Parts: sequence; structure tokens; C-alpha cells
Amino acid sequence: MRSLLAFAALLLASLTAPVLWAQEAPSPSGPPPASNAPPPPEQDDAVTTLHQNVNLVDIYFTARDKQGFITNLAKSDCALMEDKAPQTIKNFTQEKKLPLTIGILLDTSGSQQNVLPLEQQAAAEFLRDVLKPKDEAFLISFDINVDLLADYTNRASEISRALNKASINTGAGTGSVTGTGTPRGTLLYDAVFLASHDKLSNEAGRKVIIILTDGEDQGSQETLKSATEAAQKANSIVYVILIADRGFYGGFGYSGDRDMDRLATDTGGRVINVGNNGRKLEDAFAQIQDELRTQYLLSYTPTNEKADGTYRKIDLSCGKALKVQARKGYYAISGGDAQQ
Repeated sequence: MRSLLAFAALLLASLTAPVLWAQEAPSPSGPPPASNAPPPPEQDDAVTTLHQNVNLVDIYFTARDKQGFITNLAKSDCALMEDKAPQTIKNFTQEKKLPLTIGILLDTSGSQQNVLPLEQQAAAEFLRDVLKPKDEAFLISFDINVDLLADYTNRASEISRALNKASINTGAGTGSVTGTGTPRGTLLYDAVFLASHDKLSNEAGRKVIIILTDGEDQGSQETLKSATEAAQKANSIVYVILIADRGFYGGFGYSGDRDMDRLATDTGGRVINVGNNGRKLEDAFAQIQDELRTQYLLSYTPTNEKADGTYRKIDLSCGKALKVQARKGYYAISGGDAQQ
């Protein structure tokens, strides 16, 4: 009886004992044991080749002569230089239906008190006209704060409601206004940086920022340079509709237009100065809409294959008689980036 019980106990122990096969020495004639070690990393050459293969630089641009926009250009009509080195254009198309992402940046600082209603109405009408089923838009206001008033939506009516709720914020009573009555905070560059870096950098297709402002920045942590760099890295085209109640500034002077011209030109956009004229404001939006309908897209693989994150200057020409509007450069890939 004891031997039977001992045998049963031994059998039970063998059934419940942990499996240790993987730790046993293999038979000399058997297959090698499975390995739990991670696979070896890919060779640097393979990674470099992958980056080179996908490193296409995209450039959206328009071309015009004295009569208006040119809509029948071919790849052979244009020449491209990067840092003065000729580049081969790989793809060349006219983009009318590629999805469009629009960020509206609305200046709600004290200097815009008298022109805000014009901005609200014109921006709402523009979005009703331009947004197609695959397009999206968002709305940001900036003053002493930067606020997302409406997140991505395809509905122009949602942006319109958010526009109508926007109000002037001078920070009165909170120490945000100087003794001269001039707002201490107009976070324009911060707004451009956040729109580019946080909202647009991971979006595909055409990306446009339209800023309604007098161009004056006060108190931003970002600078003109860092805001421009963020827009360039996101491949966002910046249009600035310069709308200003110049009487607000009195004898203090006004210089916002110079910085706005640099921001817009470097990203492939432009400044449209409308003063405080409602009709000119509507025409400015109409001009932007026309440009978006006549955009071209070209892409190329840079001859400079270094993934060093440096800024590369671009010079695009499509004939002496044509004025080409395109971004002035881009930042090369760096680290895990794969496309500009």
C-alpha cells in the first residue's frame, strides 16, 4: 500500500512540476534551442537608406503674371535650387482637391476693439465658401492668453459661432494694461507657434494659417524666429491680414507690418494690408481663396543627404515673367523625422 501511495505521489509531482525543458542542455544531434534574445538592430546603412528614400520635400506654390494666376504650368517650366545646388523635381501637380487644414488666428487684444466685428463677419463668410467635405478648420484667439475657441471641424457654422463669442481681452483690472492704456500682452508669436507645433505639425496635406491682427506682439515667450521656424517645420503657409485701428496707437508709432511680412514671406504666404476697411477685408479673404484654388505641389529628394536638421534655402523659378510665391526654405530631417 505504501509503495502504491508513493508511486501516486511521485506521479502527481511529475505532472505539477514546472517545465524546465528550455533550460536543459540540448542534445548534440538535436536542433538548437529557441532564443529569447531580441533580434539584432538594423544596420545604420539600412536606416540611412530608408530615410533617404522617403525624404521628399514638398513645396506648395502659386505663380502669377500681370494678368493673374497661371494654371497651366508643367514640371519642365520650373527650376529648383537648394542652397544654390540644382535639384531634380520628381512630382509636379496642381492641387485643387487635396484636403485643406486652416487655422484662423484672431487678435482679440485691446487694439482690435473697433475692428473685431469686421473680422468675425469676414472670417465666417470665408470659411463658408472655402471649406469642402474633406477640409477642416480651427480657431485660436490671442491677447494676454492664447485660447483654442474651436477645435478641428468641417462645419463652418461651428467656427462662426465661436467667432461670434470672441471678445476683446485687455486684462483690465488684472495688471495686464500699462498706465498708457497700451495692452501689455498680445501673444501673437506664441499663438503662431502653438498653432504650428501643436495643431498642424502632424497633419497631412495643405496647411494654412490665417492671422487677423495689427501685427504687434507683446509678451510672447516665443520670438518671430521661433514662430517662423515652427510654421516652416509644419510646412504651414502663413497669411497675415493686417487690420489695424491705427488711431489706437496715437503718437506711439506702429511697426507690426514689417515683422508680419517676414513671417508670411518665409513660409510661402504674404501680407494683405486692409487698414480698417471692411470691403478690403472681404477682398483679402477672396484673394487667399483664389490662391488656394490655383496652388501647385512639387516634391523632390534633396541632393544634400545629411540628416542634420539644418535650414536649407530654396529658390524656385518658373520663368522671368512670373512671380512665384513659395516658402523660402525648410529644415532637414533629424533623428526620427522622415518627411518635410
